[in-house]
Amino acid sequence: MNENAKRLGQDQAAVGTMGRREFLRRVGGGLVVLFTTAPRLGFGEAPPADASSAPAFNAYLRIAGDGRVTCFTGKIEMGQGVITSLPQMLADELDVGVDMIDMVMGDTDRCPFDRGTWGSLTTRVFGPELRAAGARARHALLELAADRLGAPLGRLQVEQGVVFDGADRTRRVTYGELTRGQAILRSVEGEIPTRPAADYRAMGTPLTRRDAREKVTGEAKYAADIHLPGMLHARILRPPAHGATLKRLDTSAVAGIEGAQVVQDGDLVAVLHPQRDAADRAFGQLQATFDVPEPTVDERSIYDHLLSVAPEGETVTAGGSLAEGERLASEIFDETYYNAYVAHAPIEPHAAVASLQDGRLTVWASTQSPFGLKSQLVTELSLRGDQVRVITPFVGGGFGGKGPSSQGIQAARLARLTGRPVQVFWTREDEFFWDTYRPAAVVRIRSGLTAAGAPAFWDYRTYFAGARGSAQPYDIPHHRTLAQPGRWGGVPGSHPFAVGAWRAPGANTNIFACEQHIDIMAGRAGVDPLQYRLRHCNDPKFQGVLKAVAERFGWKPIPGHNGRGIGVACGIDADTVVATMAEVEVDRSSGRIRVHRVACAQDMGQVVNPAGATIQIEGCITMGLGYALMEQQRFQGGAIQDLNFDSYSLPTFSDLPAIETILIDSDDPAPHGGGEPAIITMGAVIANAVYDAIGVRLFELPMTPERVRAALEIRGQFT
Repeated sequence: MNENAKRLGQDQAAVGTMGRREFLRRVGGGLVVLFTTAPRLGFGEAPPADASSAPAFNAYLRIAGDGRVTCFTGKIEMGQGVITSLPQMLADELDVGVDMIDMVMGDTDRCPFDRGTWGSLTTRVFGPELRAAGARARHALLELAADRLGAPLGRLQVEQGVVFDGADRTRRVTYGELTRGQAILRSVEGEIPTRPAADYRAMGTPLTRRDAREKVTGEAKYAADIHLPGMLHARILRPPAHGATLKRLDTSAVAGIEGAQVVQDGDLVAVLHPQRDAADRAFGQLQATFDVPEPTVDERSIYDHLLSVAPEGETVTAGGSLAEGERLASEIFDETYYNAYVAHAPIEPHAAVASLQDGRLTVWASTQSPFGLKSQLVTELSLRGDQVRVITPFVGGGFGGKGPSSQGIQAARLARLTGRPVQVFWTREDEFFWDTYRPAAVVRIRSGLTAAGAPAFWDYRTYFAGARGSAQPYDIPHHRTLAQPGRWGGVPGSHPFAVGAWRAPGANTNIFACEQHIDIMAGRAGVDPLQYRLRHCNDPKFQGVLKAVAERFGWKPIPGHNGRGIGVACGIDADTVVATMAEVEVDRSSGRIRVHRVACAQDMGQVVNPAGATIQIEGCITMGLGYALMEQQRFQGGAIQDLNFDSYSLPTFSDLPAIETILIDSDDPAPHGGGEPAIITMGAVIANAVYDAIGVRLFELPMTPERVRAALEIRGQFT
């Protein structure tokens, strides 16, 4: 834990279920500004644990007597860099140095209710509200300074937390001097204008992440690093397959191991011991028999199953008449695209520590939704909201998988049953089994070209991927896009195990299909795929990113299918427009695809931290290589076959291409999401480059060597 965190740990500020008077009493002296962020729904959505006492605000900042600024928010840091970029946004409005701002994040006792950290919403939704609160705080401080200095408000100026009289700069007062010894409460109400981009000093400046040193040196604390006196380590018994039921449990061999105990509470069976390695050994002595249902689907038959249970889709977007479009078409294309189940596979497996002391439960958990977990704990353990506290330490990656936080529930149940603190730290096998997956999905596209080579119609149906990323950006007069209602289809029994959000949920699947299909149409029209997109997409942001990446990449199609090819793809996610180009080499004998180079341009509006944005793009490209080329979960019914990295492959350093990033100097003043957009194009851009290299289309993700060889064999090109 860093010094700022230690110092803040002594601060008695706490909100959430208390009234404002009690809140101010606990905060102590200083200026406190309360503000409310726009409500957004998302996966893991949960109301406050005690909805009747939910505050009228859901974030606040405090300026203390020493002049330091603290922002309290239910958002969490899991590698996306908001622990650095949010202070940048606040610093410009308050006119203080970024190093004068501390962040307290994801503590349900000290931070107000927040819906969770996902969807690239923190910067684009919470950020503007934080800036508005900073502007309100600055205005309140100027009002205090006007009284202190006896100067009109319009004559006052601020530099680095010091207010001075513009007519006499020797007459000055610091923020700390203005707030010392007072308890001042302000709410963000009415219009206080935020600063224009021309006045930014912190935003737009590339900054090294403030948590970088802790993470590089190993000082950063994650949930698995929390150790309490008397704590027990738990190993959870999992069935051999989802849907299996426990028939018999023999714990006699564990009974002879000193310090080990077995806890069985309904569906929860755990072996506990004060030492983790001893818990592992004792766990290996359990004898359990399960009733496993016969598998009805596997990774090969799942697509037919999904199509057989898919409900009628709902219209995402539509225009013109499909019948008229078909009448105008001189050529029609009908293709189906598939993607497999994909695991989150974070570096940090799910972990939690729970302690029940004097009727009050505290849980440290790797979670994207601390308040969602708190609500679950209140329900699961029949507690009041004020009896439960969730603290989120650093989270080692989530990608959508740490919204559900069953490890926190498991730890809390075991702590109550044993009367001692308990740590639940999933093994890698547990992680692959218990975590949710990106759903397998199918996309069907039927489209047509006019005699002049222009798009005539577009009939798009996506099954179980969801609507995100499904609305194509092209000027197609007759079009319709359908997606299943609810999240990922919402059909009970459609998947043999739990599915959920996975970085840019659904958009990876939809862009893989859409952008490959546009390439097919461009090829049949005899037009360069870049020029085809520019010709038929008039959106200035799409035009901008396509031209920018083409200039950096040096777009020049390679004649013939000589084993080396280039591809292009574009899309929009989290309000950010992205275009990607890639160069690949394909070995016809082995079927192996080698990606040599990737360039990516993003128009994400106001770039708060260019260094952080670049890192996010590079991370998306790296992770995108995985879902495009190698990641897939094999299974037989509910039995998961890939439970570790010996069979479930992720990109390694030797797989990485040269990566170039372009951040568009946008005239859009709003900041947009940066944690997910660059991943959505990776499947499509590689598929298009592979076609350019060897002349075959790959319609299923991942594009493994076996699938490349099979496609070449069909075309009679396999050597």
